Amino acid sequence: MDLRLEGVGHAYDTVTVLEDITLDVPSGHIVCIVGPSGCGKSTLLRFIGGLEQPTKGRVVQVGSPPPGSLNPLTYVFQDFAILPWRTVEGNVSLVLEDHGIKGSETREIISDVLARTNLTGFEKALPKQLSGGMKQRVAIARALAVRPAVMLMDEPLSALDSQTRELLMDDLVGLWTRTPFTSVYVTHNLAEAVRLGHSIVVLSRRPGKIREIVTLDKPLEDRQLGDTDLEKTQKHLWSLLREEARTADTELLDG
Repeated sequence: MDLRLEGVGHAYDTVTVLEDITLDVPSGHIVCIVGPSGCGKSTLLRFIGGLEQPTKGRVVQVGSPPPGSLNPLTYVFQDFAILPWRTVEGNVSLVLEDHGIKGSETREIISDVLARTNLTGFEKALPKQLSGGMKQRVAIARALAVRPAVMLMDEPLSALDSQTRELLMDDLVGLWTRTPFTSVYVTHNLAEAVRLGHSIVVLSRRPGKIREIVTLDKPLEDRQLGDTDLEKTQKHLWSLLREEARTADTELLDG
């Protein structure tokens, strides 16, 4: 299933947040969205997920979700959003319960997604026993359990330290390489964007408009720390964002 954004714009009273966002998200691609603080990245993700409706334009789902998809669109959040009183397998099974999935089918799905996210052996662990990286793996496993057409990832690694972030990026690349998935991935971190994105959408400061879409042809599995091509792309992204990021930062401080 592909996604198509057609002229999406939004205003809160007299404040225009987003303007004329037209974008295609092809199946099997990770599309990263970057931009200065307050440019509407997370708002755009809510429109894509159907949590809110834009005041202009529309988001269209093109084609059918994958076979057996329980939720065509599912979120992975910055703060993990896992229940502290449930074990790892209990957190994953939560999204299956409303669909009436029980017994051996539940166990099979949990076993599969925990294996794919390197969590096999931690089924009975509680969140308080897990590191930040493992908690986010649980959140990703839970998202995968509903066989989504598109994963909507809102700053999923920003709460993690730099070493854990690198490990999780490696995990996401491995996960995509084994079973390609579709994602819209919001991030402030340009290193994440060039490591994970098949394309990177650069938004301007408010009202958020598409300044440029940068396409990266190098396969995800071939992208490594210190890669000169990635560093060049990252510098280009920063050149687009630097002045607007400085202005946005001043606005936030003044506010």
